Amino acid sequence: MSTTSLKLPDELKERAVAAARSRGVTPHAFMVEAIERATAAAEERARFVAQAEAARESLRESGQGYDADAVHDYLRGRITGKRAPRPKARSWRG
Repeated sequence: MSTTSLKLPDELKERAVAAARSRGVTPHAFMVEAIERATAAAEERARFVAQAEAARESLRESGQGYDADAVHDYLRGRITGKRAPRPKARSWRG
């Protein structure tokens, strides 16, 4: 494990120490957990963006898409437990 120096404004350090105490962990453990959560969130967002970009590219290549109203109707039906017809992809090109 490597060592990293982290310079914090005094006010933030005091808040982090207080938060760590209230959770019953050391300030170090608190900061490691905070960095881990922030890193996981950044990685998750990057995966989400990559999936969205891939979906967009697939849409452009196929020329197929779904009518938003049909998708909303389908989702409303599913949420309420009704059998709703699954929307069909259709060409959105001229």
